[in-house]
Amino acid sequence: MSQLPGLITDLALILVVAGIVTILFKKLRQPLVLGYIVAGFLVSPHMPYIPSVIDHANIKLWADIGVIFLLFSMGLDFSFKRIMRLGMSPFIAVSFIVASMAFVGYSAGRLFGWTHVESIFIAAIFSVCSSTTIIYKTFNDLKLKHHKFTDIVMSVLVLEDVTSIIMMVILPTLAVGSAISGWEFAGTISKIFFFIILWFVVGIFVVPLFLRRIRQYLTNEILVIISLALCFLMSVLSASVGFSSAFGAFVMGSILSETIEGNKIIRVVDPIKDLFGAIFFVSVGMLVEVGVLIEYALPILAIVCFVILGQAIFGTMGFLFSGQSLKTSMRCSFSMAQIGEFPFIIATLGLSLGVIGEFIYPVIVAGSALTTFLTPYIIKSAVPTYNFIEKHLPKRWVKTLHRLSIGEEKVSTDNMWKSLMTSMLYITLINVIVSIGVIQLMLTFALPLLQGFLPDMWANVACGLLTLLFVAPFLRMIISKPNHSDEFKTLWTDGHRNRLPLLFTVLVRIIICVILIFYTSSKLTYMSNALLISVAVALIIPIIMSRHLKQRGIKMERLFIQNLRSKEIESIVLGNDKPVYANHLLDRNVHISIFEIPEDSMWVGQQLKELHLRAKYGVNISGIIRGRKRLNIPDGNACIFPYDKVEAIGTDDQLKSFSLALSEEVYGEDIRMEDREMKLEQIVVTKNCPFVGKTLVESGIRDRYNCLLVGIDEGNENLATINPNRRFTVGDIIWLVGERAALRELRGGEA
Repeated sequence: MSQLPGLITDLALILVVAGIVTILFKKLRQPLVLGYIVAGFLVSPHMPYIPSVIDHANIKLWADIGVIFLLFSMGLDFSFKRIMRLGMSPFIAVSFIVASMAFVGYSAGRLFGWTHVESIFIAAIFSVCSSTTIIYKTFNDLKLKHHKFTDIVMSVLVLEDVTSIIMMVILPTLAVGSAISGWEFAGTISKIFFFIILWFVVGIFVVPLFLRRIRQYLTNEILVIISLALCFLMSVLSASVGFSSAFGAFVMGSILSETIEGNKIIRVVDPIKDLFGAIFFVSVGMLVEVGVLIEYALPILAIVCFVILGQAIFGTMGFLFSGQSLKTSMRCSFSMAQIGEFPFIIATLGLSLGVIGEFIYPVIVAGSALTTFLTPYIIKSAVPTYNFIEKHLPKRWVKTLHRLSIGEEKVSTDNMWKSLMTSMLYITLINVIVSIGVIQLMLTFALPLLQGFLPDMWANVACGLLTLLFVAPFLRMIISKPNHSDEFKTLWTDGHRNRLPLLFTVLVRIIICVILIFYTSSKLTYMSNALLISVAVALIIPIIMSRHLKQRGIKMERLFIQNLRSKEIESIVLGNDKPVYANHLLDRNVHISIFEIPEDSMWVGQQLKELHLRAKYGVNISGIIRGRKRLNIPDGNACIFPYDKVEAIGTDDQLKSFSLALSEEVYGEDIRMEDREMKLEQIVVTKNCPFVGKTLVESGIRDRYNCLLVGIDEGNENLATINPNRRFTVGDIIWLVGERAALRELRGGEA
């Protein structure tokens, strides 16, 4: 028998032990993540007398793939649109909590005598220590999922996860040396946001369009291959520009999450993510040593206390500053007092860079196990702690805290300016980043290619013209798009005092476009700066005046918005959400509601024109959703089937009447269910039978007696099918199917 490769032996050992341990943890109602860590501890070389993993290098490779899948899955659950709708409150809370907990973590590291870089990694771990998975599970277990404060917590956790991704990119830079200038740090942050926005905008243009073109071929098998191909392609691209591969996986996941196929991708990728994720967490447990845990017992307990107290104090303050009440703030902050999965990834990053001691890893793992175990009890203690504090705080302080959590926003010109400037900033930032991306691509790839076919001067001219052709729609949107907004028009007509500031914003945007053209030209020509600026200004004028560019810009914007809203549109089409125009009907006291047709409805099988729904209830049927198909504006010939979703438009009273009729006009339960049993009986035709001498149709066996003639016994092996024109004669043996009462009536009342 041939020798099995070490990788297969190791994988078998890992999965067997992980399966047994996770079943045990599931039975004990503990997070499976801890089960994987314990399984890794059991199969590690640190446990004597137990089989252990042979090839650590292969396991580490699989664990790295596991990190990519974890970040890809996290991106699939992430939504940039949801971030934009959160408002400022979660951003304020996250900013304060992350900064405060980073300070606590760094102070704790220095307190234990750890190095500056080790303390930085501890600070990063503390700042994003909360676990979305553990908190979500605990909320479910404690039946708290529908409480208002849980939505606030989940919003903050989403932003914390984004912060974690950013930290994974920044930490390698910080780990290179003990000092980093403010400009370098700002440059790193700017680079991260530049590529996030560029990849996301380009991805939303390209990926949904690509998936839409091949949608008819997307079986589960093909979808998982394409999804993983896009994931690893973005991982490679991310690594090539200096970021981690996991960062690229997260970005691609967030792009795919906005597509119609997003939910399906989650389902097909989940099993693979679970496999590699389990291997990653097992590899975490393999690095834990009992001796290290005993030696560093004091730091472990101290870290647990720092995390719990830090989140309780600074977390509460962060939520208070974001406008929440004291009670809500305490419930939110107490929910986040644990060390989750991301600290493992950050610690793994520190180990791979060789900048943190190996003892830190088991310390973080042990701290995670303790805080995870304590999480339900900490959440339960929030309200009693609040009651205690409220009872002992001065009444004046309590009233002040309540007043701080209540605020009203006045609708004014200031708010209109704020809305305009925010929209203008988004439009300008996105189009500038896309323009820079196009310019860099053209200078890096297109220019050398053109120089291979043309003389340098003509290659530069061709590259410049092509670059201008590609970026012109984006430059026009920078200058013109905000000027057509309702806020801009209202402020312009509101008074002359607004016109000069508005013209100034136009001038700033023109200058930005001139700078972009100037930069491109300076890379391709050796003309003086004054001449280049003149050329740039001269080119801006036809860009602004071009109707062709205007149409191109409108088409690109519509395509982007359609792709961005594709998942939302799917939800509306399938009846899971109300259409966008529904809100515009509220002023007229008209609403849209979706009703499901019961399987026993009397309406089933009838056409809309037969039901007379508008005449009876005053409602209009705007759509019928059948499975994943939608029929918009159905005509009177449309038929109703069981489980159809009917979209009805009407007033509250009309929809109430419609709903009541739908629930009442059903067949209901059959109180004589036992009598509906069908029997098969053999009957001999006698001279007293009412259908002697009659044909099958004339006998009334089906119409009068509600029975079914199966066949006639003519002495052969099989029953013979009766000829419709044949007349029954005395002595015929016939087989009938029917209810007991019907057969009794047919026999003339015989028992």
